Amino acid sequence: MAQSKIETERKYMAPAVDDVSWLPDLIGVDRVESLVDRGIQELDAVYYDTADLRLNRSSATLRRRTGGTDAGWHLKLPLVDDSREEIQAPLAEEIPEELRELTLSRTHGVPLRPVVRLRTTRSVRDLVDADGGALVELSLDTVRADSLLREGGHTEWTELEVELAEGADPALLNRIDKVLGKKGVARDRSPSKLAHALAETAPHEGVDREPQGAAAPGSAGAYLSGYLADEVQALVDLDPAVRRSTPDAVHQMRVTCRHLRGTLRAYRAVLDREVTEPIRAELKWLAGELGAERDHEVLNDRLSTGVRELPGELLLGPVAARLRAWDVAQRAAGRRRTLDALNSPRYTTLLDRLGELSARPPLRAKAAGKPKKVMVKVLGKEYGRLQRRMVLALELPSGPDRDTAIHQARKAAKRLRYAAQAARPALGKPARRIAKRIKAVQQVSGDHHDSVVARGVLRRLAVAAHVAGEPGFTWGLLHGQERAASRSKEKELPLVWRQASDRRLRKALR
Repeated sequence: MAQSKIETERKYMAPAVDDVSWLPDLIGVDRVESLVDRGIQELDAVYYDTADLRLNRSSATLRRRTGGTDAGWHLKLPLVDDSREEIQAPLAEEIPEELRELTLSRTHGVPLRPVVRLRTTRSVRDLVDADGGALVELSLDTVRADSLLREGGHTEWTELEVELAEGADPALLNRIDKVLGKKGVARDRSPSKLAHALAETAPHEGVDREPQGAAAPGSAGAYLSGYLADEVQALVDLDPAVRRSTPDAVHQMRVTCRHLRGTLRAYRAVLDREVTEPIRAELKWLAGELGAERDHEVLNDRLSTGVRELPGELLLGPVAARLRAWDVAQRAAGRRRTLDALNSPRYTTLLDRLGELSARPPLRAKAAGKPKKVMVKVLGKEYGRLQRRMVLALELPSGPDRDTAIHQARKAAKRLRYAAQAARPALGKPARRIAKRIKAVQQVSGDHHDSVVARGVLRRLAVAAHVAGEPGFTWGLLHGQERAASRSKEKELPLVWRQASDRRLRKALR
């Protein structure tokens, strides 16, 4: 079973000497009281990647390492700034299947092979506080790298790793960095030892090619291309978290699918729809598969809260037990559906298409236009669609038809909001203001939709309870509460819409 930890570290170029006499005195920096020698370690690691180095190009690494205190398989995934998530699996001859699956969003299923062997002599010292607690680990590494690629070479270097101890203040790294900088100790800008080794032994293998047909800087196409690339990368980064059931990961991945899908639809004047429409269809499929698990999370939280908040005398029959049984069954089914989707050839094909979209966006002639002219027109069109749907929804009497109309207006609100988010880097405050105001419409209509869905599930639970000879009173009570909640949101929606669609917003869309 793989285990995970977060590591935060910085690397520095170091002179090729056997001691640390060159290292500045760090005693007295922040709470550092002393330097403790932890001895020497001999490490031997083989790094795996695809033939075209897809892991390295996405700042991820996979290695099999022997020696030291943590021998085994290590998959490192980038986080923010100096932090990475390291997922460890026990030492084995072959790549653990769990780690192989966690690389799939980056490799697209292309086989992994050995690319570099690193043998490292590591001298470890801890910077500790007055109580002897470790604050930072200093590792002086003498590295010998051998490329395992065709016509690869050999290189050696020495580097200093400064790794923050668990629970230590991240600001300590900045203070140490300042001291090292004053003494001329420079940062190693390579994201990993693997990247350093590849740059030295096979520089032609790891160089990204310039995208073909890129939009001119400052154009609408350039801004849109950057946004799409960021969203595609976000989906790739979320994949391992979804597979490992990290909290909120399914929700974030589903939202990313919607961002991409909504942006591709809204900006069809800028992007060739013959290319983007098939991608949109597959993003809809993926969001739907993820939706089973995510929608259940939201619904279960809503129903469980409703049960907990009822006085005990209103809980007639095994209400909590039936709800738990329903939760277990639906949660398991949703998890299976998510994993089946992520492990399917259809998903791998979608990743290929998204990679191509990110590298070579199918830009049309209007992509060369000025962002304000092109993007404001798109936002105005999306606003018009939302306005028509909202007017229809608010004119209908309460009932199923109005429920459906509000849900359709909610979808239009999301599309406008996503289009505004894509335009924000180019348009600034106006786009941010539009997204903020439309978010309120989306939230109220979303709460209304959640209530409608909850009523349907409560009715099914009530029928099941009735068939089993259990009282249906509590289920009916909860159903009535949800009906009142949806009516409340219906009354709130006109006010929220007026606030969102005032004159200043319409002016911003001209």
